Amino acid sequence: MAKVQENPQLDVYVDYVHFRKIEPSDLDEIVKIERASFSNPWSTRFFLEELRAPYARSLLAQIEERVVGYVIYWELPAELDIHNLAVHPTCRRQGIGRSLLSATIGEARNRGLSRISLEVRRSNESAQSLYRSLGFVIRGVRRGYYLDNGEDALVMVLELDG
Repeated sequence: MAKVQENPQLDVYVDYVHFRKIEPSDLDEIVKIERASFSNPWSTRFFLEELRAPYARSLLAQIEERVVGYVIYWELPAELDIHNLAVHPTCRRQGIGRSLLSATIGEARNRGLSRISLEVRRSNESAQSLYRSLGFVIRGVRRGYYLDNGEDALVMVLELDG
C-alpha cells in the first residue's frame, strides 16, 4: 500500500483509490453500500443530519467514478470519534478500509488530537482485526448497544503520540 498523501482539501490518493469529502450528491451510492453492509443501516436523512453537524467530517473512497467506501467521524476538542465506516462488499480485502482509516488517523494527527475512538460489534471480528492492526485496543463494552439485536459494542481506542 502506498503512503497516504494529503492536501488541505482532504484529497488523498492511495494507489488507485481517490479520497475526498462526502457531498450530498454521493448519498445515493453511500446508502447502497450502507444497506449492503449493515443489518440496521443509516437512512439518507440520517446521513444528511450527520454530515450537517458542525463537528462532522467525512472521507469518500472512489475508484475512477465509482464510490467504494466512506468514513464519517466527529472531530471533538481532544479526540476524533468514528461513527460509520464501510466498504462496498465487492471491494473488501483490497486495502480500502485500511486506507480510509489511515487517512483518518493522519487527519487526527495533523489536527493535534490525542485519541481516536469507535464502537464495533462484538461479532465483527474482521473489523476488530483491522482496527487492532492499526493500533486500536479494546477499552470497554457498551452492553446492548445495537438496537436491531441488542448486541454489545466493543469500544476501541487508538491513543496518538503527542
